[in-house]
Amino acid sequence: MLDQLGRHGGFDLTVKAEGDIHIDAHHTVEDTAIVIGEVFREALGDKVGVRRFASGFYPLDEALVRVALDLSGRPYFVWRVTMPEAIPLGTPPFDPSLAEHVMQSFATAAGITLHVELEYGSNVHHIIEASFKGLARCLRDAVRLDGGGGIPSTKGVL
Repeated sequence: MLDQLGRHGGFDLTVKAEGDIHIDAHHTVEDTAIVIGEVFREALGDKVGVRRFASGFYPLDEALVRVALDLSGRPYFVWRVTMPEAIPLGTPPFDPSLAEHVMQSFATAAGITLHVELEYGSNVHHIIEASFKGLARCLRDAVRLDGGGGIPSTKGVL
């Protein structure tokens, strides 16, 4: 899913992480999301000229996910995704229930407001992948320069 974030977000993302995944993946996954969020926030700097907001619907086969975000500097996270029971996916195995925690950790560390909602879908892999692709595409759109030149806020800071 991190590959989806980099590829669809247009970010040059290389992640090397070591952790205690022989015990469980929770802390390694959480710490990785936090670091990526911190790096993202730092890379944005003062956010002069960025579009700031982005949203959209993102399909993957039978699943459709809606993502909306604001580079507000105020972390807030909404996850309205009810997933069917699933076994861990991939190699090394990723517990699908951690997808919510990854996004929350990223949003908090990045200082963004992020809403992710499942419109419909039944395949856990498709739901998670559509969520990450949607986050990536929204980030890509929100960081685009819109030519305004200033900080897109009535307060003058984000």
